[in-house]
Amino acid sequence: MTAPLRKMSDAAVTTAPVRRLAMGAALFRDGIVAADALVNVLSHQGREAGRLPDMLRARGLVGERDILQTEARNWGVGIVDLAGQRPDPRLVADFGARDCLRYGLVPWRRVGDVTVVAMTRPGDLPRLRSLLEQRLGPVCAVLAPAQDIEGAVLAQCGAALARAAETRVPSDESCRTWAAFHRSPVAMALVAAVALAMLAAPQAFGAILLVIAAASLGLLVVLKLAALVAALWPPGPAPTPAEGGIFPTISIIVALYRESDIAPRLVARLARLDYPADLLDVILVVEADDQITRDALARSELPQWMRVITVPNGSVKTKPRALNHALDYARGAIVGIYDAEDAPDPDQLQKVVAQFQRSGPEVACLQGVLDYYNPHTNWLSRCFTIEYAGWFRLILPGIARMGLVVPLGGTTLFFRRSVLEELGAWDAHNVTEDADLGLRLARHGYRTDLVATTTHEEANCRTVPWIKQRSRWIKGYMMTWAVHMRRPGLLWRQLGPWRFVGVQVLFLGTIAQFLLAPVLWSLALVPLGVAHPALAVLPAGLVWTGAALFALSEGTNLAIGVIGLHRSGQKLSWLWVPTLKLYYPLASVAGFKALIELATRPFYWDKTTHGIFDHLGQKPR
Repeated sequence: MTAPLRKMSDAAVTTAPVRRLAMGAALFRDGIVAADALVNVLSHQGREAGRLPDMLRARGLVGERDILQTEARNWGVGIVDLAGQRPDPRLVADFGARDCLRYGLVPWRRVGDVTVVAMTRPGDLPRLRSLLEQRLGPVCAVLAPAQDIEGAVLAQCGAALARAAETRVPSDESCRTWAAFHRSPVAMALVAAVALAMLAAPQAFGAILLVIAAASLGLLVVLKLAALVAALWPPGPAPTPAEGGIFPTISIIVALYRESDIAPRLVARLARLDYPADLLDVILVVEADDQITRDALARSELPQWMRVITVPNGSVKTKPRALNHALDYARGAIVGIYDAEDAPDPDQLQKVVAQFQRSGPEVACLQGVLDYYNPHTNWLSRCFTIEYAGWFRLILPGIARMGLVVPLGGTTLFFRRSVLEELGAWDAHNVTEDADLGLRLARHGYRTDLVATTTHEEANCRTVPWIKQRSRWIKGYMMTWAVHMRRPGLLWRQLGPWRFVGVQVLFLGTIAQFLLAPVLWSLALVPLGVAHPALAVLPAGLVWTGAALFALSEGTNLAIGVIGLHRSGQKLSWLWVPTLKLYYPLASVAGFKALIELATRPFYWDKTTHGIFDHLGQKPR
């Protein structure tokens, strides 16, 4: 049992000088750490931003209880059992639940005029005293394990934390006010107008759709060709690396949902990261009602640098909401995002740190390259691999080099934590939170660069799950474009003309191609002698221009596929590249599914199951 409350508070607020030892010396004095082990760890501390207790804990030299007891003795404070003696909810409300998680503390009891604050690091009290006293009055400290503090805050403030995670992004940049179709008079009027036009003049209506489809195709071809040239253009001199930089703490957030057997593989893959374990803070985020994943993690032996955080139930259940909740627990100055099945390059975090250190503060995000470790599973996995090779090896680098807005991928993302918090992190209601965040970063003057490192993941190579996943991406693109175009004038001023036009071509052009591709396919009937009604009202020159654009598009896609595949190093024959012509129609099916869901279930997250083909094809490199 802990010491009496009066004794703890008196010890904490005493004005008598307390002779404190450095933490290493205190642990050595108490016989917890041997001298040689202590010297070895201290020799690494000069180039690392980690605290000595964290470094010792990560190396398995001390336990949480050892550190707490030594800290309590060294600082002359007590250890409190928060499970048996719960914090006063009024004090927690006064300080704020999110700040409790951010600073690793919780206001516990009030004794007279003094508020007793349970902390994991008593050495933080001088730094936080001004903030604490501003909200709570005079304070003193007691100690409690970090897990107990987090559990106590979540037990009392789960609902408030859930709401906070859902509303971090300002409402004018969020889609959370999106109305379902039957509640939106504007949407219903637009659909009614389209239906009337189609019935009143079907031939002219079809011609207009054909022109829109051809125009969007032409603009996308121009963008792809420009990105291809930019990506292949020899790079300029690399910035000089920063001298004397130290390794910062990196928090990696992995959102899990219904993952019954992913934990052992996830631990093994992240353990291959060549980065100091004491500076690695891996947070596994699990929904409160996801008993499958919680049980799987409970059966796993997680390393010291990996912890499990529970997301309280809320009004939506999406990956970005889980990421927002986990951000308050993160300890790192850099925040990275991985998916459950990811296998990153071992030196990935070192490359990320080096690139951030030699970049200016305007570079807020680094996007890594994604590839697949099961490309040989079937035809769909081959096509997915070729598509990603072109996108991440050519299109995205080209877009970045042209200074356009980079639509982020959902994983292998690394952010400056301060910028994430400034922007409100992720939009909890957007089902492509990554692309949305990339656009918001650009709107607020920040830049995304690509980092030359690869993460391998599992290709979704079953037809129905592939369509579901792609429909979620397309729905998010639709929603992201619509949200940011609420005030096009403001978007123009924030992005500038060049990037504004780039956003229209990339987002609106992509959406139009997915939805209007069948209109272009209908032209394939003309050589077979079938009369196309729309061609009767279009000038011949326009028709031939459309045919030329279509041929140019096919050639561009072939070039991007072949060059991207070569750059990826994947052992696939380039003869698979032309078969993408049969692969892309699946995206049109997904596009119509996305349009229906946008009108009926805009925030529904169609879950992608991981770990199905982990044992097939190439093993993670």
